[in-house]
Amino acid sequence: MGAKVTGYALAPNTIPNFYEVANVADGLEQSHIADIRDLDKLQKAMADAKPEIVIHMAAQPLVRYSYANPVETYATNVMGTVHVLESIRALKSVRAVIIVTTDKCYENKEWVWGYRENEPMGGHDPYSNSKGCAELVTSAYRQSYFSPEKYSEHQVAIASARAGNVIGGGDWSEDRLIPDAIKAFEAQEVLMIRNPLATRPWQHVLEPLSGYLVLAQALYEDGAQFDGGWNFGPRDEDARPVQEVINLLIQNWGLPASWKQDQGEQPHEAHSLKLDCSKARQYLGWVPQWSLEQAIEQIAEWQNAYRQNMDMRKLSLQQINKYENS
Repeated sequence: MGAKVTGYALAPNTIPNFYEVANVADGLEQSHIADIRDLDKLQKAMADAKPEIVIHMAAQPLVRYSYANPVETYATNVMGTVHVLESIRALKSVRAVIIVTTDKCYENKEWVWGYRENEPMGGHDPYSNSKGCAELVTSAYRQSYFSPEKYSEHQVAIASARAGNVIGGGDWSEDRLIPDAIKAFEAQEVLMIRNPLATRPWQHVLEPLSGYLVLAQALYEDGAQFDGGWNFGPRDEDARPVQEVINLLIQNWGLPASWKQDQGEQPHEAHSLKLDCSKARQYLGWVPQWSLEQAIEQIAEWQNAYRQNMDMRKLSLQQINKYENS
């Protein structure tokens, strides 16, 4: 979209990975392979880039991994967010900041309606709780150093963004539904599902990314009136059970595939979760573009193209153009 982009992230933790397969570095001005837990390196990278817009998405993003590695999860998701905001505090160039957390930051009461941005933060597991903490950190920094009342003095607008269960082609992470399914299907194995009736707000990765960009523009152009929390989830009808998502993927896979429920003991995960995105719709004009069926079609297309050794950067850009024109 014409932006000069500097990236700062850990090295990819899977082989293959989207960063290398889709040649993401080709679209970057600079790429720093580093850790947000390293405050000195982060501050230097930020000072060198002199960003006007900062989108913070670095995280330990997996629920089950957080049970086994709670210290790493909190260090990354909480103190990492502190480091990002502290780095911004030392700069004069920044105008718009988006801290990306998750729909799981809310205190989940397992009710059937969507959570609104003013609902209490919570989180049963270390991952979800760490993201609730990141929201509180963001709020504290906003009130302490970037208050809306003094926007004319500091000129920095800070928002947090909460997306649903994000899916898309090119994800090889462990303990995620779609990557686990594709791995099993490619190996011609039966997919084991922990909670087939668990309901989640599924959305293609391009949905929340489009929301972040619309929000970033609003923050940059109109300032503090757009700060605070924002939900970017799918349509209500796309909050569906896990088993329905897998059955849709099987329909689009084109080869024999099957699943069954894993009867082993599992750590706690929320049964039901949904977002209310009325705020983004009313004030940003943002609405989801692709249904769950369309999202699954794009995932199957991406993975099939990858198996055929196609140009995955080109295909990814084609899918982005398709989304923009939908």
